Amino acid sequence: MIEVLPHDRLLARAFRCDFDRPLGQQPSSGRILRLLRKEELPSLSSDDTVRSAVRSLLRWGGFKPTGRSKPASEYLEKAFQDGYLQPINAAVDACNAVSLHSGLPISVIDTQLALPPYRLEVVADKVSYIFNPSGQELDLKGLICLWDSQGPCGSPVKDSQRTKTHEGTRQTLCLIWGSRELSGQVEAALSLYQELLTECGASLQALI
Repeated sequence: MIEVLPHDRLLARAFRCDFDRPLGQQPSSGRILRLLRKEELPSLSSDDTVRSAVRSLLRWGGFKPTGRSKPASEYLEKAFQDGYLQPINAAVDACNAVSLHSGLPISVIDTQLALPPYRLEVVADKVSYIFNPSGQELDLKGLICLWDSQGPCGSPVKDSQRTKTHEGTRQTLCLIWGSRELSGQVEAALSLYQELLTECGASLQALI
């Protein structure tokens, strides 16, 4: 399970996802790919109210969600508009499809690389982690993060490189970074997310 430390705005939903084969052998469903290309539109959608609430969620601990530190969901929309949003693997593609349409940031980590105990907590000190293969770092101070036994490993902006999925991944922790202002949106996103993964043959277990 995941311990959630006090936060006035956070409404998180998390679950464990088990695939029956490694992600390198688990293709994304046609529905996931259509959602990624916006050839299919779900019942939920993002708007300025969602974007404002997500940014307020990130600001609660003192973090500034602007420029290169904007929410991951905003990066996805920009990547889609620029034609750069491409399939990666079933776990990430399902995450990206739901985040793209809901406007909510979502983290996906490999549970073989992120070791419990897990908790959600704002980073109080000057801490950073590498978020891509080229070694770029994200300053996490003031940001709500997912922590494992080694420190922060996921956030609404970018996830840590050390716990990202790969071709051999078979189990993930999926975390929707929701706001209490958007309870309906959070539950709709959770429902779609779990539906997409179940259609890929995965089994799920609620964590929050």
